[in-house]
This record gives sequence, structure tokens and C-alpha cells, in this order.
Amino acid sequence: MSSLLKDLYSPAFYDRLCNSFVHTIEGFDKKKFKRLLFIDAFESMELKERMKHTARCMHPFMPEKFGAASVKILFAILDRWRTHEFPRGGLEHMFLPDYVETFGLDDYDNSVRALEHITQYVSCEFAVRPFLLRYYQPMLAQMVRWSTHGSEAVRRLASEGSRPRLPWALRVPALIEDPRVVLPILENLKNDPSETVRRSVANSLNDIAKDHPELVLSIARAWKGISAEVDAVIKHGSRTLLKKGHTGILAHYGLKSQHVELSGLEVLTPVVKIGSSLRFRFSVINKSKTAQIVRIEYGIYYLKANGTLTRKVFKISERLFQPRETATIDRSQSFRLITTRTFYPGAHQVSVIVNGAEKAMAGFLLK
Repeated sequence: MSSLLKDLYSPAFYDRLCNSFVHTIEGFDKKKFKRLLFIDAFESMELKERMKHTARCMHPFMPEKFGAASVKILFAILDRWRTHEFPRGGLEHMFLPDYVETFGLDDYDNSVRALEHITQYVSCEFAVRPFLLRYYQPMLAQMVRWSTHGSEAVRRLASEGSRPRLPWALRVPALIEDPRVVLPILENLKNDPSETVRRSVANSLNDIAKDHPELVLSIARAWKGISAEVDAVIKHGSRTLLKKGHTGILAHYGLKSQHVELSGLEVLTPVVKIGSSLRFRFSVINKSKTAQIVRIEYGIYYLKANGTLTRKVFKISERLFQPRETATIDRSQSFRLITTRTFYPGAHQVSVIVNGAEKAMAGFLLK
């Protein structure tokens, strides 16, 4: 069985899909659909291309102009999927919200109705972005209404779809420039009963922090102590600020570095081959006469193609250290080949960060 995501769009998937279309789209022609689908370029298409291609191949069998009739068919398809072919939605079903995005952009009202319904089966967070671009104020108002919806999937669409820096999604510059417009959504959802929704709120805060750190700091202060769940949202939403050592957020969490000392940073593998791991060891001591929270992280300074170094921070722990308590920590960092990072042989560095302060650094060679 293939492990490539694009192969979710397999012949078996399309057989089941066609069966659902036969029962829901009047005049659907399975042979014609497959002729449109399996063109010469299909094999080289990646996941997103196959998703969009599927939506385009579906269109000749749908009403030419997107409207109420189109929405009725889409709802019928979803009902059929739930009870017959696909009881659970998966990544491959995202072609359906893509259909709304591609062919429904000129019909705001019917598209909004469709997205609200479809997202309860498969997420519409990407499909909603073009509507934010074209219908900015009405769409934001709709997302505020969605944030009070009875379905957690719809509430999550409100928070996730309005994220200023939603990964892999269409950029909406106005959200980055002034993210205060999404705060009513986040306010409604900060203490949501669904952990999935609360995590989405935290991710939105983390997006905002990248461009407006002081705004997130003010939210952290305002929300502090509302509940354990909200405190967790704030902490996760502040993760970029914590990794950058933002003084305001460090002070907010009482993370002081002056009474915490680090010693004995030792690189146990001074030469690391690509595919293996770096190993290093160090000790941390709380020299204060009182217990204090100690957040321990490390940074890997990766060599870039242009010869410069760029730091990525990884968290080790955050816990209460008793007076004079010492901890010795062994850590490893994999240099196994992955698709999201390119490794360049040469001199790299590892650093240890305690309560936001970089305390020590050592070098190693990647071969």
C-alpha cells in the first residue's frame, strides 16, 4: 500500500465516490467522470492538485451556476457518505469544500450555508479564506456567529479559518495587519468545552504573537486565572514568545534566569553523520533560597545554504526546582532526513536556554 498522501485519491476511492454520485447527482455518468479524471497528468499530480482536479471533474455534472440547487446536491452527497460509502470524513474529502471555494465564490449566501454544513464532516478552514478576502466584513461577522454554534466543528471553523497565519492557506493580509478583528471570536471560544477548539484558539494567538507580541501579552494578562483550560490556551498561544525569550511573557510566568546556573555543557557526539543523532549533556542548578519555576530549552543552530546559521528552539521541560536543586540532563537531537528540512554538512552549534536566557553554547560538525 502506498504511503504517499496523494494516493488517498486511489481507484478504490473513486469507485466508492462514483457510487455515491450515481445516487445523488441526476444524470451522473461514471465513465465520463473517470475519463475526465484519469488524464495523463493525473499520476504526477500531488495531493492538492488531485483535490482540485477532482472538484473540477465533478463540476460538469453539477448545475452550471452555483446556487441553492448546488447546495442541495452537496448536502445529499454528505448524507449518502455518512450512511453508506464514507461514514467518517478524511483528507481526501476536502475536494468538496474546494468545490464551494472554486465555483461558489460569487454566491456568498449559499456558499456560507454550504461551508457551515460541510465543515461538520470535513474541515473547511482553507475554503473559507477566499471568502474572507472578497467579503471581509460580512465573513468576519459570520465567523463570530459561528463561534457560538452548537457544533464544535463549526466553532473550530470560526477560530481556525480566521487565523492570521493559517499554514498552507491563502494569505489574508488584513488579518495580519490588524488581528484585533478576530478577538471577539477568540473571546467566545477561549473556554470552549472542546479541547480541539481551544487548541485552535491557542494557535490563533500564537499566529498573532509573531506580528503583535504586546497584544498577546495583554490578552494573557486579561485571561489569566479564568480557568485551568484558559491558562493552558494562553500558555500554548505564547509558545513562540517563550521560545524567543520575550521579556514580557517571561515576567508574566515568573521565569527569572538570574538565580539559575548552567554548567558542564558537553557535546557527546562532536561529529554527527546525517541520519544519526547529536547527543549532549549539561547540569542546571537553582541557586536561589526559594523554589522557582525553571523552563529548560535548547537551540540548534542549523547551517543554511548561504553559510549562515539559523536557530530553532526545542523545549525540554518546565517545572518547579527546589532551593539548591540540581538536575543533569542528557538530550539527543535527530538529524534523520525529513522532507521539511534540508541539512547542510559543516559546523553547527547547540545552545542551552534557561528561563529565556541562552546560558551556554557548543559546536559540533555535521557530516
